[in-house]
Amino acid sequence: MSSGRADDGGTRPGASRYLAGVGTHATIVPDGLVPGAYVLAIGGAEQSHVDLAAPGHVFYAYLARIANVLDLLKPPGEPLRVLHLGAGALTLARYVQATRPGSPQVAVELERELLGFVLDQLPLATGTVLETRIGDARWELASLADRAPFDAIVLDVFSGPGAPSHLAHRDFYAEAAALLTPGGAMLVNIGDDPPLTLVRSQLAAMRTVFSEVAALSEPDMFEARFPGNLVAVGLLAPWPAEWSGALVAAGPHPTALRRGVDLDSLAGPVPGNRPD
Repeated sequence: MSSGRADDGGTRPGASRYLAGVGTHATIVPDGLVPGAYVLAIGGAEQSHVDLAAPGHVFYAYLARIANVLDLLKPPGEPLRVLHLGAGALTLARYVQATRPGSPQVAVELERELLGFVLDQLPLATGTVLETRIGDARWELASLADRAPFDAIVLDVFSGPGAPSHLAHRDFYAEAAALLTPGGAMLVNIGDDPPLTLVRSQLAAMRTVFSEVAALSEPDMFEARFPGNLVAVGLLAPWPAEWSGALVAAGPHPTALRRGVDLDSLAGPVPGNRPD
């Protein structure tokens, strides 16, 4: 188990580390516009934003939408057990600790050098309960049975046609669903370009496993004419009626939510019979 060093609140200069697994560099530099915030980039592409001064502030829209779902899973302040598949800069793990102190969390990251780099440069807040594991998101699931059940599983590794096929598959979702509490949520960030082939395939796969599947994004994303990120939400229990209005109101604005028949244009019709 690893929790990193406690955040000392100091100012950190930009830093870089070579990631042998992907053959490129990761950098962490201060956000010039937000004091106390930092940006993680890999191969020059911005990946994560962390506000050490205010970890309850989530900068990226898609992560904010995931955070809004986490807020609804239990009453405010009550701990959540969360599994993060794809660690990045641990933005959501920091958010959960800030809003629900002492929540037991697990983060799985494929790149060993990245996780060590992030924990060294951007330490976790004192009191964070986070177990970190190095490995492939899917193959680590079987070893996490003794940590289950989880209230939420967050998958943040998908981006366009290069998504790993062993993760972009209904069997993966079935394996993940088996680790959830009855009221738990599978939360998937899917980055894609028109015609949203990956978005369509993943929503369809999730609908074969989960009783309820919804999607959150900017309204234009559902027209499949623009690139962007869509957050898919899979539930084993019926969709709580109050969630729809609450998630749209929480933003970031504008936020649209689609579920049921309103999602058929992207995901196809709901399967008549789901495998157990």
